[in-house]
Amino acid sequence: MEDIEDLLIGSRSTTPPGFRSPLPAAVGVGVGSKRNKLSSSPSPAIPGTQSDSEYMAGQLSAFGYSLSDNPDQADLWLINTCTVKSPSQSAMDTIITKGKSLNKPLVVAGCVPQGSRNLKELEGISIVGVQQIDRVVEIVEETLKGHEVRLLTRKKLPALDLPKVRKNKFVEILPINVGCLGACTYCKTKHARGHLGSYTIDILVGRVKSVISDGVKEIWLSSEDTGAYGRDIGVNLPTLLNALVAELPADASTMLRIGMTNPPYILEHLKEIAEILRHPCVYSFLHVPVQSGSDTILSAMNREYTVDEFRTVVETLTKLVPEMHIATDIICGFPGETDEDFMQTVNLVKEYKFPQVHISQFYPRPGTPAARMKKVPSNVVKRRSRELTNVFESFTPYSGMEGKVERIWITDIASDGIHLVGHTKGYIQVLILAPDHMLGASAMVKITSVGRWSVFGEVIETIDRVSGNKVLNKLLPDRDLPSLCGISAKAGGFSEEPESCACGSDVCCGIDKSDNSRGTAVPQNQSKKSFIGWMLRKREHLHKKVESELASGSVKKHDGRMKWDFVDNILLSGISISILTIIALVAALTFRVFWSK
Repeated sequence: MEDIEDLLIGSRSTTPPGFRSPLPAAVGVGVGSKRNKLSSSPSPAIPGTQSDSEYMAGQLSAFGYSLSDNPDQADLWLINTCTVKSPSQSAMDTIITKGKSLNKPLVVAGCVPQGSRNLKELEGISIVGVQQIDRVVEIVEETLKGHEVRLLTRKKLPALDLPKVRKNKFVEILPINVGCLGACTYCKTKHARGHLGSYTIDILVGRVKSVISDGVKEIWLSSEDTGAYGRDIGVNLPTLLNALVAELPADASTMLRIGMTNPPYILEHLKEIAEILRHPCVYSFLHVPVQSGSDTILSAMNREYTVDEFRTVVETLTKLVPEMHIATDIICGFPGETDEDFMQTVNLVKEYKFPQVHISQFYPRPGTPAARMKKVPSNVVKRRSRELTNVFESFTPYSGMEGKVERIWITDIASDGIHLVGHTKGYIQVLILAPDHMLGASAMVKITSVGRWSVFGEVIETIDRVSGNKVLNKLLPDRDLPSLCGISAKAGGFSEEPESCACGSDVCCGIDKSDNSRGTAVPQNQSKKSFIGWMLRKREHLHKKVESELASGSVKKHDGRMKWDFVDNILLSGISISILTIIALVAALTFRVFWSK
């Protein structure tokens, strides 16, 4: 089943192979019966919902269900939804219509049924609310029996130790709270997910310890607004972050990424947040939506901050945090937006040249105050969206990185099936040619070229465990070592100014020299290994593509057999040459032995 949020983000033809949105996302899951299969697919950026999908899939798997690559063969479809954007609900309607035409039992989960339970499209369909995901097995069982089940009553927060199937085994999406304290006039998330509810620090610390022991290499903190964390239980975000960072491995083998935060609450903790973002185990990246560059429009949105306050957030963090990258969101065509209001937004984006901007067109959500406001003509909204997109795409945020040496954390395979995907401390995406066994590892890479959306790198050295600085000094004699390490922990927190590693020469940079089998230098052999890994992944990628096309009927077999692609031909030629070479060597040796007698 196609993920309903894939229709919103990532369809741009210029998106690079493996490009990954910096936010967690919603996932549409199709479900099959016990000993059969469930179907799922990857997705981009809606806070909270991807974690919900992973928990639901995990519970169903633990109860005897499994994921399926083919929804047509599944006995039931489970559709997770988001109410932030209208296309999600439109895609849900399309999937429901298709499911009904195939007589598939359907379960709809997430924000849409929670916030709009009386939708005509949901009539006769089982639905599960955002705080009832721990009962998904019960709902699936009853639906398969032909019963309609609706569980929407809010209760205590779902447990974080429920069975879980991660979309990426190296990435844990950890919800720290649900709901929000805002009252934006265009949003239905609060109506669906309710008032703020935060998990306690002890529960979250326990979860972090658990997932690190599972081999997770990135922990994404998920929330509708991370900055509001703890206000309902008497704590705050910096207190939580310091507690979580204290549990991360000292060699920075597992990284923490802080989720989206709105400006009002983070303003109170800017210096403390900056200290944490400088820590070697925390990505220097933050998603802070601005939505508009006009105070008039922000007031109409009820965003509870001004443009100057947003500027304070951006400028403080970029000043105090080396390599800091900030992503933001813009809504084009909000009711009442004039040409002058829009130009203020354009000028704000031009001023800061954000490396990532999520641009959306305003859509009135039924039941929200903004839905009753006078709309901007749709042709004007579309024109403004195109104009802002063109401005954003004109930036070259990674120019000048060629030749730099960066540490990256490798957690994914690119969508082209060839490159591996890693991220720098500033969460810049780096695509590398490397063998699959490097997934989950960290490495020093040299940036070889840059693109609009990502950069390309060449592996210099793998990093597995803690080691001294001698290897780095040998590899990088002209680089300032502390700048590679980040800023180290001190008893009272983290210093505001860069300084050398308090851990001496071992912990911060973490290149292994003690285990020759895992931490050895690879420059002389890397090109060979990378080429072989590339060939094998390319072959697998092409075969999967052909199999998919055959299954869909868009490609037919020729003469009853599969055509060989160029990678197969190269591999076969290599094998043939090797066999002929061996035969020739054996023949020569035999001839020499015979004549020596």
